[in-house]
Amino acid sequence: MGKALKMEDEEMKVLFSDGLQTIRMNYYPPCPQPEQVIGFTPHADGSGVTFLLQVDQVEGLQIKKDGVWIPVTPHPNAFIVNIGDVIEIVSNGEYKSIEHRAVVNAEKERISIATFISPNLGMEIGPALSLITPETPAKFTRI
Repeated sequence: MGKALKMEDEEMKVLFSDGLQTIRMNYYPPCPQPEQVIGFTPHADGSGVTFLLQVDQVEGLQIKKDGVWIPVTPHPNAFIVNIGDVIEIVSNGEYKSIEHRAVVNAEKERISIATFISPNLGMEIGPALSLITPETPAKFTRI
């Protein structure tokens, strides 16, 4: 990602070199009235990147685009890669963290495994300095 953005090599490496990796497994049982249940509330991931495996190929992940929820079709042996808030900030908005949610299925259970890649604890997060110019000012405050 850093190369695609034309960032300096070390900027992304320093941010994630000793970062945190967490895994969450989600089980969504079948629900005869799925419209009355929320599988996972709408959110964007606060991490850098999320790798999601939809174990049983049951549809349930949805992303929000132009105010509309769009289902993400699972593919066998494939990961879904979500950009998180950290990458949106570091890329100065070039990559967007996407709002998503999980819904349940009326007839089938669904299992997903999410792996979150986060920056080093205590790191200052802000747009990569190599991306900030007079023509492209910072869109985010460093924290």
